[in-house]
Amino acid sequence: MRKKPLKEEHPNIATSLNNLANLYNNQGRYKEAGPLYLEALEISKKTLGNNHPNTAIILDNLATFYHDQRRYKEAEPLYLEALEISKKILGNNHPNTAIILDKLAAFYHNQERYKEAEPLYLEALEISKKILGNNHPNTIAIKEDYKLLMNYQNLKNHQKPK
Repeated sequence: MRKKPLKEEHPNIATSLNNLANLYNNQGRYKEAGPLYLEALEISKKTLGNNHPNTAIILDNLATFYHDQRRYKEAEPLYLEALEISKKILGNNHPNTAIILDKLAAFYHNQERYKEAEPLYLEALEISKKILGNNHPNTIAIKEDYKLLMNYQNLKNHQKPK
């Protein structure tokens, strides 16, 4: 248990703000969640730097927040920045990198940008299988996301006029 209070600009404050924003977001309290994500990101960048895994996590959560609200122009650069940080700091074969790849793929998938989504799903799946194994919940979730993409693509192909 912590006995001493933390400074306002401490990495743990950023983590707590991010966690509270996630809670509010999950409760549908979007007006409260958004500013908390932004404050968490600001503190994280200031205290840990732009190229830190915790900063990438907050970027990814903020991107997902915007994605869920269909604020695509705001979400995409955040996903890309989170992915870049994750690959640079954690490496191409890290579970967090796979998760961000899967989320970015889903982002493209939701916008019917299938050609952009497919290689990201495949990369995420390859990493997850290699690092976590075939039966890990993350691997199974990525497989399911990829199957959904394939089903959508097949459906679209059958609906095209001949």
